[in-house]
Amino acid sequence: MFTDQKLTKAFNNAKVEYFDNSSKYIFFSDCHRGDDSVSDEFTRNQSVLLCALDYYYNNGYVYVEVGDGDELWEYTRFKYIRIAHCDIFSSVKKFFDANRLIMLYGNHNIFLKNKNYVRNSYYQYYDEYDQDYHSLFPGLIPLEALVLRNKDTKQNILVVHGHQGDFMNDQFWRVNMLLLRYFWRFMHVVGFQNPSSPARNLFKRTRIEKNYKKWIQKHRMMLICGHTHRQKFPKKRELPYFNTGCCTHTRGITGIEILDGKIMMVDWRIKSDSDGTLQIKRTIMRGPEPLEKYILK
Repeated sequence: MFTDQKLTKAFNNAKVEYFDNSSKYIFFSDCHRGDDSVSDEFTRNQSVLLCALDYYYNNGYVYVEVGDGDELWEYTRFKYIRIAHCDIFSSVKKFFDANRLIMLYGNHNIFLKNKNYVRNSYYQYYDEYDQDYHSLFPGLIPLEALVLRNKDTKQNILVVHGHQGDFMNDQFWRVNMLLLRYFWRFMHVVGFQNPSSPARNLFKRTRIEKNYKKWIQKHRMMLICGHTHRQKFPKKRELPYFNTGCCTHTRGITGIEILDGKIMMVDWRIKSDSDGTLQIKRTIMRGPEPLEKYILK
């Protein structure tokens, strides 16, 4: 019930962006960038994401960050996240300066709903070495939802983080945040998992995904999201529910691409050649499939 209401409200208030077969998009979510401490799960994949972003920037893609880019529940000060992952933010800034960045907020960076927070934290930063302020993302407007609308077929694709309607991570997020910040963050380091997170709770994750599919069935629309950390590309005769996965797995990062009017799931990870040389490689896991295939009548 809540998922249907929340996703519908997000769709009705979403920014609409028109695209065609020449458009290129890459969707990554759930980076959970932290302060490079022992509890920062993103650190191990920083080089992988940096390589991927360079590839997408050089090939003319629009970068859509589908929520939970920065781990603002665990780490109260964004400036320490920016310092820890300054190379990533330099790469993301290239997309922003080229007007090719769309940033959505999720539950772990829901503070981006606050315009003052965004203005004070993301517009500029203070460089202690230069002792001066530098531009970061001036004028950034984070979104809750994005609707991609095909110029020719009028097909709609809803893009959201996916926490909408997840009680502990939506309506009850403040309590969940405090539990994570002052308890589960430290328990996680020694091996215990937060049961309120769909990324750690199989039952919860499955229930959330069922709610996504009910919404898709009712509203006859494609959905791209993150939140559960489980990548998803529909099989034949399945509803068009796509999930980017996340950027915190030990095996690498996953994402969704739209290219030449087709959609695919990609995997970026460090692999070894036959001579033992380590390289970061992009692999197509599913697809490509034409977007028209997922128009529901």
